[in-house]
Amino acid sequence: MRTDDVHRTGPLVGLRVIEIGGLGPGPFAAMLLSDLGADVVRVDRTTGHGLVGPNADNRAELLNRGRRSIAVDLKNPDGAEVVLDLVERADVIFEGFRPGVAERLGIGPEACIERNPGIIYGRMTGYGQDGPMAQEVGHDINYVALSGVLSLIGRRGGAPVVPLSLVGDFGGGGLFLVMGILAALWERQQSGKGQVVDVAMTEGAAVLATAFYGFAQSGTWNLERGTNVVDTGAPFYDAYECADGRYISVGAMEPHFYADLIDLLALPSDLPDQNDQAQWPRMKEIFADAVRQRTRDEWVDLAEGRTPCLSPVLALDEVPSHPQHVARGAFVTVDGLAQPAPVPKFSRTAATVDMPPPLPGAHTIPSLHDWGIDPGRVEGWLATGAIADRSEENLTQSEPTSKDGATS
Repeated sequence: MRTDDVHRTGPLVGLRVIEIGGLGPGPFAAMLLSDLGADVVRVDRTTGHGLVGPNADNRAELLNRGRRSIAVDLKNPDGAEVVLDLVERADVIFEGFRPGVAERLGIGPEACIERNPGIIYGRMTGYGQDGPMAQEVGHDINYVALSGVLSLIGRRGGAPVVPLSLVGDFGGGGLFLVMGILAALWERQQSGKGQVVDVAMTEGAAVLATAFYGFAQSGTWNLERGTNVVDTGAPFYDAYECADGRYISVGAMEPHFYADLIDLLALPSDLPDQNDQAQWPRMKEIFADAVRQRTRDEWVDLAEGRTPCLSPVLALDEVPSHPQHVARGAFVTVDGLAQPAPVPKFSRTAATVDMPPPLPGAHTIPSLHDWGIDPGRVEGWLATGAIADRSEENLTQSEPTSKDGATS
């Protein structure tokens, strides 16, 4: 076992991954691989990296948890050599540049495969490596719009509702990148060869909506938003405001669950038929009036032991302490930050979070040494500015931090 694997657990222990630092879906993919035990080294800029969005603190950038960061100047003549030396010792490398950028930096697929024919090279972009939109810029909302998914989400008569960055960046991008990497690793066992994994977030988002493409073409899905069973059209599948301003969700699709919901809410027995879509708007008003008579937690208590498919809409600060999550160890706290634990759970090779998010370049020297890079080369790169060592200024971030709470 290598020294860098001593503290690692999970089914991917022994797998070495190079993450070319970015934001959003790339870090999410790296987090998933790291959570499962892979030794992921994140390549950050020597100037650090700016965070985009609401977070301004690298220590709270939870997508970067569980791995070490090295600082490399990819525009330095020796910068590419640092990455390529790591590639020789790696199983996987992935980047999220626009097409052609990695090649210009000297770390594109050809350069990496030349150094390591078995390398799996992951590429994640909004629109893919080719096609008329390959060079266009965009964000999650653009990819989800082009995939057709955004047109499906929203209330009747209203504009499309943006589903955070979950469908494009994380679902259509990060998850599919991990799936592609693991599939390519499996194939490599047969062929002994690496390959390029090309992930387009637009295409991934469309795949997530595969079932709805089928529904729409079979006549069972109305293209008008908010008029179908699972898009807030049905009164029995929606979120409703309670007396205290908080919300419950109900999903009583099956007739016996629906009957239990009607009884729980004390609704009149002469309601229109459950599936009379013409009556759904009026029925939703009746449901909403009934739910407003009690607080959220009162409804939850009344539903206990029954089957109305009713759940509280929990705020983020409520989720970790919910009894179900506590019983399952679904959340862990690392360096004072509660966060979802790795999933899925494994019967023998438990996955854990063993390091907090690093500051950029916090582990440059020890990471390169652990991966077997000659110390003389490391010193030379330091001298030329190809790498930066921030281990002293980031001392508090350089040691693995143990979790408090089981994850499996």
